Amino acid sequence: MTNTKKLRNCLLLLLTAIIWGMAFVSQQAGMDFMGPLTFTGSRNIIGSVVLIPVILIIRGRVPKAERTPLPVKTTIIGGVCCGLALTAASLFQQYGLTMTTVGKGGFITTLYIIITPILGLLFHRKAPKAVWFCAVIAVFGMYLLCVGEESFSVSTGDLLVLASAAIFAVHILVIDHFSPLTDGVILSCIQFFVCGVISTIGAFIFEQPSWEQLISGAVPVLYAGVLSCGVGYTLQIVGQKGVDPTAAALILSLESVVATISGYAAYRIGFLKTDQTMTARQIAGCAVVFTAVILVQLPWERISRKLRKTQKQ
Repeated sequence: MTNTKKLRNCLLLLLTAIIWGMAFVSQQAGMDFMGPLTFTGSRNIIGSVVLIPVILIIRGRVPKAERTPLPVKTTIIGGVCCGLALTAASLFQQYGLTMTTVGKGGFITTLYIIITPILGLLFHRKAPKAVWFCAVIAVFGMYLLCVGEESFSVSTGDLLVLASAAIFAVHILVIDHFSPLTDGVILSCIQFFVCGVISTIGAFIFEQPSWEQLISGAVPVLYAGVLSCGVGYTLQIVGQKGVDPTAAALILSLESVVATISGYAAYRIGFLKTDQTMTARQIAGCAVVFTAVILVQLPWERISRKLRKTQKQ
């Protein structure tokens, strides 16, 4: 791949991070018009529908003779499993964002990058020492970000978003298992549909969804559904081609920074009613968490090998 194409793909990943970071604003803004279950259900159903033409276009470009047969059973099972994990993670995050700021929510959510390799130990995947070091750094950052200066209490919203980060880590491991076995875009389409249906059923049981709510909150719902789910996922697929996975992850992790900036900007212009201002202590916590997220994604094994070669020379 030429340097020009690599640069283009990196810019696509940066655009993805911007879209995902700003989605935290739409998620919190949507709560002014509807309940968390209603919002989660509608955005995921929209995301599923948006991916259908993407699937048709991608598969249509491949000649029938060259198409890999789709393992239907594996795809459905994988889509349902991913959908169940996504439902739990999304709802914890959505409820958490009703009780914490967009910026804090964004940075806490990115901890899934550190939690994922740690959970991988359950599947006998050894986590590098660097992961444990970064986990300690992240815990310290979380302390600065979430624990008040006058008391040692952590808000319920922060805990819910942290729980969502842990479930997002499980979601990544489930995707890691099923994605090599089937078409990734179709898998994502099914998971969005499963999440949307479950959340919508829950909305009719625990909330009182109405067309008036959806019409009033159309802007945040459409942003979260069309851009965050549909467009964001598609850009990620295209952008990651030919880009080193570590570099891709580093670019995508910028969504936490975008979430903080967009949350504050949205509050200043009146789009969000909840005060998004952060104290110096919380900003320092964000910086520490972001540092841990960046460090954990560096290719430490490759760096270690290069250092050993240098020492031998």
